[in-house]
Amino acid sequence: MPAPVTSPPPPGPAPAVGPALADSPAPADGPAPEQGPNPVGAAAPADGPTRSPWPRFALLVAILGAAAGSLLLWSPTALLDGGLSHGMPWYWRGPLFAAVYAVGTVAFFPRPALNAAAGLLLGLQEGLLLAVLGTTLGAAAAFGLARWLGQDALRRLLRGRVLVALDRRFTDQGFRSVLLLRLFPGLPFQAANYGAAVSGVRFGSFIGATALGVIPVTAVYVAAAATAREPGSTGFLLSIGALGLLGLATLVQVGRAAARRRRTVTD
Repeated sequence: MPAPVTSPPPPGPAPAVGPALADSPAPADGPAPEQGPNPVGAAAPADGPTRSPWPRFALLVAILGAAAGSLLLWSPTALLDGGLSHGMPWYWRGPLFAAVYAVGTVAFFPRPALNAAAGLLLGLQEGLLLAVLGTTLGAAAAFGLARWLGQDALRRLLRGRVLVALDRRFTDQGFRSVLLLRLFPGLPFQAANYGAAVSGVRFGSFIGATALGVIPVTAVYVAAAATAREPGSTGFLLSIGALGLLGLATLVQVGRAAARRRRTVTD
């Protein structure tokens, strides 16, 4: 039989079968993993010219310095006592109290004094509600300022394996980590705000954990102030006992932190 006639290949360039195909990466079997924030100390990808983070960091320092320095001219507790308890419509009292509380928190005013003012002026229930609201608003403002203006600069300054591990913990378990910080009174409130802002914790997790975690400590201070007019009452005695337990817990946490630092140095 005669051999079958085969048609010649169509004219045109031959397909590329060189090393370009051999060197190309194989496609992934599934969706790409979610990319989180860069770990502490890691360099950002060089997609192009980047602006220096230091001007924004200087602005953050200036804002916080001005807020703290303003306390020389005004006092949150004096304003709450003189402006919100007398001659103020009742429907303005709550929002203004929460706003003054939040500004005082950003200005590094001691929270125990603000909680005591809430208990003295508003009583236990209303005082606790507005103190928790003001605390949460102040923490949100501090977190937003630090993340917007200072995160890039501070992440370049923070180095070391311990800080990398802490950043990973806050990124992976943000709600739980912030909640534990709020429940233990040994860590300064403002330090937790700015430390969380530098990490990869989500804003929603930070706010939710803050609002929930500050309730026990805030309730103790508000209750102690609300019952201070009756020093022999059961509520006042329970509040004083709870304050003593909080102080003891603070000392225990400080001692444990010091012991961990010593072990880290020796290792």
